[in-house]
Amino acid sequence: MTDSSVITAAADTRSLEEGRRRGVRFTVVILVAFIATVLGLFYNKFTSPRVLSATDLRVNGAFEFDKPRIFKDFQLTDHRGQAFSLANLQDKWTLMFFGFTYCPDICPTTMATLNELVGTLDEKILDNTQVVLVSVDPARDTVDKLAQYVPYFNEDFIGLTGEFLQIKRLATQLNIAFNKVTLEDTYTVDHSANVVLINPKGHYHGFFKPPLDIARLKLTYQSMVTAF
Repeated sequence: MTDSSVITAAADTRSLEEGRRRGVRFTVVILVAFIATVLGLFYNKFTSPRVLSATDLRVNGAFEFDKPRIFKDFQLTDHRGQAFSLANLQDKWTLMFFGFTYCPDICPTTMATLNELVGTLDEKILDNTQVVLVSVDPARDTVDKLAQYVPYFNEDFIGLTGEFLQIKRLATQLNIAFNKVTLEDTYTVDHSANVVLINPKGHYHGFFKPPLDIARLKLTYQSMVTAF
């Protein structure tokens, strides 16, 4: 074999080896990318809020309407003395509860539960969520009274009061019943304990029935937000 033949054969061998090495590197890169994609999909599956069926929602105490309901505008005042209307319910999800500051049990329990809920929500959902208490006892629940009561549970919560007729009309549209009950030397108010869900379009999206459980409330709320 001539010197030139030896050189050519050696060059061919080096080229073949380099080709094999490139092929191995390419295969490794493809495998790493594939594994990273699979792991990413698994991570996304396990960290993303689960989307429930209508049946699963109901089993867990949540009811989502097939078609969200439009309701009329209203004019109330928040606990900071600012006007509050339907426009303030748009561009965010709203968890709305109707209660009153003199309520001995259901109202403080619900407010505390909603405070616990927001502390467990995924960050993106939390940033798009507001909690609103509408007073069904506006005669006693003044702006100042709500300003003392609502921030006790959470500084970001909103309390609303105003004319009785405005509150009654809003409650009726959201299927919330309440009734004044006279006692010996005072009165109380019987009211629905449902938590109303209003979507970012300002439409009545559904509701959560008591008793409220944090795990079920979080599961169903995040499901409806994710599926919207």
